[in-house]
Amino acid sequence: MVLSQLKVGESCRVQSILTTPKVRNKLQYFGMTEGVKITLIRRAPFGGPIEIKIRDFYMSIRKAEADRISVVV
Repeated sequence: MVLSQLKVGESCRVQSILTTPKVRNKLQYFGMTEGVKITLIRRAPFGGPIEIKIRDFYMSIRKAEADRISVVV
């Protein structure tokens, strides 16, 4: 399952980040590492960005980036 498939309010753990090194480094800088718990807060309409809660803060990422983050519910 990938991060973009979660329903609003659902939580998961990151299994792997399968994206370019530049994007992976940016996400890891903000605390998105393998095994970290993520909660989907809300999603923008028409395939826009999604807002997630990771550790103790909120961040928005593009749906295309969320499609490349493998998670376990």
